[in-house]
Order: sequence, then C-alpha cells, then structure tokens
Amino acid sequence: MLDYAGIRASDLSEAQRQQLLDLIALYVNNMEDGHARVRMQEVRQHLDRTSFAWIGGSAPDSVFYYRIHSPVLLIEFDHQRPANLRHLAANPNVPNREHIHVVVRTPNGNDYGKDLLRQHYRQHPHDTASR
Repeated sequence: MLDYAGIRASDLSEAQRQQLLDLIALYVNNMEDGHARVRMQEVRQHLDRTSFAWIGGSAPDSVFYYRIHSPVLLIEFDHQRPANLRHLAANPNVPNREHIHVVVRTPNGNDYGKDLLRQHYRQHPHDTASR
C-alpha cells in the first residue's frame, strides 16, 4: 500500500487537469492502441481520485521526482545518482538528469515482485532443446 500524496486532481483547474491527463498519456500510450484507450478511460473515470506529488526543483537543470497515483495507475519518475557510470559524472553522489528511473504500475495489481517469466514457463512449457 502506498499513501496518496500531493495535490488531488479534483483541486486542479480544467487546464491543469488536461495537462495531467496529457502527462499520463505519455506513459499509457506506449501500450498497444486498444489497451491504451481502455487504460485512459479508466484513468479519466478515476481522475478525481488521482493525486500528483512533486519533489525537487523546477529550473531547467533541476532534478526532481513526481508521482501520479490513482486507484488504477501509479507512475513514478525519478532522477537517480548515476550507477555504473560514476566515472562520467561531475558529482557521482548527486542525482542527475542523465540517470532516470520510471515505474508504471497498476496499484495493488498483485504483480510487484512476482517472477512473471517463471510463472509463464510453468504454465506454458517451452522446448528449449530445439534452440
């Protein structure tokens, strides 16, 4: 369970709500068209129960984190400290805009931490000898 944080979409102006939907669509539209349409319909149905949280700066070179959280969607965007490329960073202990993590999930979708590939192979054995 993850607590809701930030401002509720119901407290945003119409223009801000549309900007939030546009931001969500950047992620959702990576799905196949039919799936994306269904997911965006779900997002719109739960928009009043959607929260947007922001941590960090707003200058062009600032690092930041944001979370979009609703009953049907969780998006987290986060700038991180560089990993495995520390020798290229000006300050390897500070997050930078070149190292980003993004998570897009269905809250409480019962998928977090599951080995979905292993489950697939158990349900649908593959003949690996012929490969």
